Amino acid sequence: MIQDEQIEFGGSAAAIRHHYDVGNDFYSAWLDPSMTYSSAMWDGLPKDAPLEEAQQRKLDYHAESVGAGEGMRILDVGCGWGGMMRNLRRTHGVAECVGLTLSEEQLAYIRQLGDPGIGAVLSNWHDYRPDRPFDAIISVGAFEHFAHPQQSVEERRGVYREFFQACRDWMAGKGRLSLQTIAYGRMSPEDANPFIANEIFPAAELPTLEDIVVASKGLFRIERLRDDGLDYARTCEMWSNRLRGAVRGGVVDPAIHPVEKYSRYLRMSAAGFRMRKIGLLRIAFATE
Repeated sequence: MIQDEQIEFGGSAAAIRHHYDVGNDFYSAWLDPSMTYSSAMWDGLPKDAPLEEAQQRKLDYHAESVGAGEGMRILDVGCGWGGMMRNLRRTHGVAECVGLTLSEEQLAYIRQLGDPGIGAVLSNWHDYRPDRPFDAIISVGAFEHFAHPQQSVEERRGVYREFFQACRDWMAGKGRLSLQTIAYGRMSPEDANPFIANEIFPAAELPTLEDIVVASKGLFRIERLRDDGLDYARTCEMWSNRLRGAVRGGVVDPAIHPVEKYSRYLRMSAAGFRMRKIGLLRIAFATE
């Protein structure tokens, strides 16, 4: 748990590193080969499609949502280990990708990929200053970290408004934004489990759909909206099974890695999505 964490506009570096700098070797033991740490997507796939295929489907979905193609320059806000950017380059012919991360381990991982068309910057979105505009922006699994639990609804929406304004300012004329975020469903913020809030994702707060609609109004219009919470439940269950397998296979050592904590978090998250206490929003935006 992070003590006395200063509230930072656009994401807390200490909070991000608390979760994502556990070790690249730990995450690689139970994520799919693309190191994609966000919900997969089974829409359009066979019911028994494996995690790897469903993660590829998700990556392509966001690429298609922004019309990714040759010659484009795309920003990935909260780029993780670079899976989205690698797919944009290899599958969709994007000329240049820039990723923002607050994790030093993720930054090091991306830099060793050796792709001159992929760049990573250690910065939150609020402090980032691009040298050139982008044609499109993708953000998957980062929006949950933008606001802080201590903020009021108005303050939280103010943060989100600043994000949407920044995205609009960074685009070259008209552009598209594809957003994926966990959001409150039937559960209220007051009912959030303290274990996940304190031990897994400190200094993070989920948005509501209304927060996003209000904050983006006049800057972007929503072209497509999905709630794929059951996809995230399935993803968490698969991650949990893979983590158990990694322990049995000796790849992950419970004496070194936070196995018990992550196992509990994945089980609780899967249950929350299945009960629709929380949802997974996938939103395609276009500039107004």
